[in-house]
Amino acid sequence: MTDQKPSQRDAYALILHAIDIGTYRPGDRLVESELADRFGVSRTPIREALQRLETQSLLARDGRSLIVASLDHNQMAELYVVRRELEGLAARLAAKHATDEEVRVLQKMVDEDARLVNDPAALARANRRFHRQIHLASHNRYLVQQLDLVYRSMALMATTTLAAEGRGRVALDEHQKIVDAIKAGDGDSAYRALKEHISNAFETRLRSDAQTAGRDD
Repeated sequence: MTDQKPSQRDAYALILHAIDIGTYRPGDRLVESELADRFGVSRTPIREALQRLETQSLLARDGRSLIVASLDHNQMAELYVVRRELEGLAARLAAKHATDEEVRVLQKMVDEDARLVNDPAALARANRRFHRQIHLASHNRYLVQQLDLVYRSMALMATTTLAAEGRGRVALDEHQKIVDAIKAGDGDSAYRALKEHISNAFETRLRSDAQTAGRDD
């Protein structure tokens, strides 16, 4: 058996991951030749990946160039509405279906993430892993697929709300409340706790955006 050639890699996944981790941020221009060099992939799969990402509205046209898209206020609000409902449902289902092992993993995440409270970037990565674990604990593949799409769009937000002063500590307390409800098998409480968590994150983002806009005046 021969090793897989670089050109056979999933160029779409490589570019999407780079956007997700902030290597490419909203407004950054994506150049086919530069991406091919960075990822060691031929230009044909890169071109196909860029077309796919544009179709999914993760990339936008700026003249003849493709740039990482950004979300306006209305798009962001719409995304948070969908995220809040889907994540709440995931927590409700996790309270019903999560195994003891999955609950213990969630609790360990909360415990370990406490040491990241002063590192917003690391805490943001941990936060995503925590939410992903809840999605998986719902044991509903279709819900997980929809949440994957939501989180793909969340990557178009240039900043994390966990960078706001005091938000990291509060978010971890909210995570604990969610885990407690899942552990107790209380679907209604888990649903409410997760929705409240997302609402608080959205409110934090709105305040942060308002402050940034004020400084720009």
